[in-house]
Amino acid sequence: MHERADLQALVPYLEPMWRKYITDFGWQPERVLPYSQYAAGGLDRLDAKLPDGRPGGSDYDLLRRQLLDEHDIDYAVLTGWLDASALQPGWAEFKTALMSAYNDWQIADWLSRDDRLLGSVHVNAHDPIGAAREIDRIGSHPKMVQAILYIADKAFGDPYYHPIYEAIARNNLALGFHHSENAPTALGFHRYFVEWHTLVPQVFMSELVSLIFNGVFDKHPELKVFMIEGGFTYVPHLMSRADQQYKELRSEVPWVKRMPSDIIRQQVRFATQPTEEMSLTQFMRLIDWCESDELFCFSTDYPHWDFDSPTEALPQGLSEDLQRKIFVENAQNGYAKMPALRTAGQ
Repeated sequence: MHERADLQALVPYLEPMWRKYITDFGWQPERVLPYSQYAAGGLDRLDAKLPDGRPGGSDYDLLRRQLLDEHDIDYAVLTGWLDASALQPGWAEFKTALMSAYNDWQIADWLSRDDRLLGSVHVNAHDPIGAAREIDRIGSHPKMVQAILYIADKAFGDPYYHPIYEAIARNNLALGFHHSENAPTALGFHRYFVEWHTLVPQVFMSELVSLIFNGVFDKHPELKVFMIEGGFTYVPHLMSRADQQYKELRSEVPWVKRMPSDIIRQQVRFATQPTEEMSLTQFMRLIDWCESDELFCFSTDYPHWDFDSPTEALPQGLSEDLQRKIFVENAQNGYAKMPALRTAGQ
């Protein structure tokens, strides 16, 4: 789920030397996406927007009513909105400082208000040393369960970014990836939003291939990675394709010691949102193709327009054991710092 900060709300958390970028220079995040979401509420569910015009995810009380209470959520992981990793590399020092301010704001305005909320450490991946420093600064917070990188057009398996993964490992965090409005398709930005949104899984496949073949998983066999808001139906194809290429071309990447599909099963989890409509038979066939029922974790994407309801998004008729894996255990097994369920035996 996404919490959202007004830039002015971050100013008190910035060191004085950086505040002028917002207060005087009027800085705004760079946005490349050439269209808006074609929905009644734009990016958000219409009922999640505030009467005063603020976007969805801006108000804790509304989020609590619409998500946590209505659906009896035990834990929700905040994934944010503002993430410098998806922005342009310029003004790197300011953006690194901005991520520190965002993390402090997240703790003060969200994590401290509800035991059910867990956090993500936001960093500026264009400054890997600064990103690692921020993970070390805030990663030990008991409610921070992952560091998150928003995807634009950089392949994050590149060794340039490896200090970030070393810091994540030091702090017993998971690593989350989320696409952004600045993430292109393989052919750039198409004419219509429906084209771009159809092709969002491409950037998740690209990042996962980059991590695998640049040796991130072999270097950090304890690392757990969550691919968030890219769906999951592409996973069997990616596993099969990567395995075949590894068999044929493994001499190019001798540091990769396992089949890509084994790496994925052991170290990667996929958030279900946006879930595609399918029958129970189709869903179970997908799991069979993956040869694992431990890869998928339920997610809602609240407050966005394509929100997935916990009671409606997945096919009806899933066994209790499988539901428990998708809704609870697969996430718990990936997030080392996620607490036990609040309700025993739930």
